[in-house]
Amino acid sequence: MAEATENKIGAKIRTVLRIAPHPEQDGDGFIPSSFSRMVAVPANTHYNPHDYEKYTGKKKILVICTEERYLTMANDKDFSTGNHPVETLLPMMHFAQAGFEMELCTPTGDPVQFEMWAMPERDEHVAEYYKANFGKFQEPKSLHSVAVSLNNDSPYIAVFIPGGHGAMLSLPEDEDLAKIIQWTKKQDIYLITLCHGPAALLSTKDANPYKGYSICAFPDSVDKMAPKIGYLPGPMPWCLGEKLTAAGFKIVNKRANGMVKKDRKLVTGSDPKSANALGKLATDCILAELKDREPPTLDGAE
Repeated sequence: MAEATENKIGAKIRTVLRIAPHPEQDGDGFIPSSFSRMVAVPANTHYNPHDYEKYTGKKKILVICTEERYLTMANDKDFSTGNHPVETLLPMMHFAQAGFEMELCTPTGDPVQFEMWAMPERDEHVAEYYKANFGKFQEPKSLHSVAVSLNNDSPYIAVFIPGGHGAMLSLPEDEDLAKIIQWTKKQDIYLITLCHGPAALLSTKDANPYKGYSICAFPDSVDKMAPKIGYLPGPMPWCLGEKLTAAGFKIVNKRANGMVKKDRKLVTGSDPKSANALGKLATDCILAELKDREPPTLDGAE
């Protein structure tokens, strides 16, 4: 009885201080508290357009997204998640600016799920790109259809796996994704991911082709702190960093500070603040790779 009363009082205090997670209006989960969104969800991004040498060839970038919306926390409350819009859209905007066509897929071909509460409401660049490509996010391919079609002549020059807590749902266990990651490494092309996106790398299990690589990922310490300010409605069901470390990755960042890391052809970022830098670095790397492979496909190449 006393414990229940204490919990009710604590809940009221969290509500008054605006640190209680909000029940979402169009579903059964929770979105981050007003306070945590004020702290961690900026209205603008660090997107910085760049004048790339345009690619005019036929190679594409494969973008692997999540179709899952709810992450069940350790206390059985559902966090309304998906792919983080900034982590997804900013790198894609850089790829598009450089002339790359992108092909989207999700595990079963269901629409891409976004953390719409994290959409930067005052960023016109992001809003325009999302609106222009909304239809593509609604009709992705399935991972299986991509995995069974892969061969040495497949059109992909890079694979991009955006973050958001939704990347921790189904992707780490997906056998088709594991095949795509193994193919990516075998083809010696770039794999790009950030924040919670590296959870997808766990799909390869003991056959991890990137074992020993140095990467950035969202810190477990921040996820463990997040329920205290209402960003998450409860403790995480499992810790991303712990599993990545156990799988043989070397995580180089301790904070969510916008860090990016390139280790051979694996390009990673720590959090949403790294999205712009990650997009530019990855785009530069892919263009440089293509200049060696396909000299005539870049505007101005001799």
